Amino acid sequence: MKTYSIALIPGDGIGTAVTEAAFAVLEKAAAGNFRLSGTTFPWSCAFYRRTGAMMPQDGIATLRGFDAILLGAVGWPAEVPDSVSLHGLLLPIRKAFVQYANIRPHRLLPGVEGPLRAEGFDILCIRENTEGEYSGAGGRVHQGTADEVAVETSIFTRTGVERILRFGFEQARARSGRLASVTKSNAQKYSMVFWDEITHKLSAEYPDVEVTSYHIDAMAARMVMAPESLDVVVASNLFGDILTDLGAAIQGGLGFAASANINPDRSAPSMFEPVHGSAPDIAHLGIANPIAAIWSGAMMLDHLGERAAAARVMAAIERATARGIGVRPGKDRTDAIAAAVLASLD
Repeated sequence: MKTYSIALIPGDGIGTAVTEAAFAVLEKAAAGNFRLSGTTFPWSCAFYRRTGAMMPQDGIATLRGFDAILLGAVGWPAEVPDSVSLHGLLLPIRKAFVQYANIRPHRLLPGVEGPLRAEGFDILCIRENTEGEYSGAGGRVHQGTADEVAVETSIFTRTGVERILRFGFEQARARSGRLASVTKSNAQKYSMVFWDEITHKLSAEYPDVEVTSYHIDAMAARMVMAPESLDVVVASNLFGDILTDLGAAIQGGLGFAASANINPDRSAPSMFEPVHGSAPDIAHLGIANPIAAIWSGAMMLDHLGERAAAARVMAAIERATARGIGVRPGKDRTDAIAAAVLASLD
């Protein structure tokens, strides 16, 4: 029986509960067909307070030997600044393992009511995940004085832009043949015009894909006014980050927002995580919705090639939400939602 080694990083706050729930569902889905061997790492803000680092110096080397990574949530701003926790764990993993494609699906699950009149939308957002506006290039000088200057430089490489756009084109080709590319090239005349030019160049290689370029503000409006008109959306690191929080909102909330950080050539492990944060305000209440984490786990199974098991997990989620379980924030306890999904696995 094939065994997959999974690195579990529950992280902070509700991350612990939702990761436990997700892995229990995944183990049941695997039973009799393959095995999941999970190893838990305590890397978190609590770990930072004890050691002065979000993960050990050999953390990346340790993770490299796993087939995939399942992460809960990272951050506890009352104790560790988000700029420290993000740049100390999540971003280094994404960059070290060249997880340049961040995939985030947005659709309404059965029984879930979104804030919009539209219901029949199914948007797959593809976010560039390793460079762009989150490259970390810049600095501050004359700190604490009236002459202080802060510089944050976005880095867009031809390699980085071309590979994420090509990934978007391939996803569109596998779905409806429609791709929306998002920039702000009317205002950002270097990086975003560069993105648009590469989009146009690549479109010649994909004559079967209808590509439309949107400005970020127009895309935000379209996701609210006509989400059913969209299929695959590809955007830079910052724009993709913002759009996918909007996507989470129209699909009923962050409790349903799953994601995958993919290394497409499989030269290193990919990482799967719910989009939501650690939610310190409800971390002690036991009411976090684990569906986003379970959905992320289904994406992990699909990436590992266990597509039948992934489909069973998604069907179990949908059966649970169709019964009204986990469809409203705070209505059901974490363990009750997880139990309902487990019971729905055929």
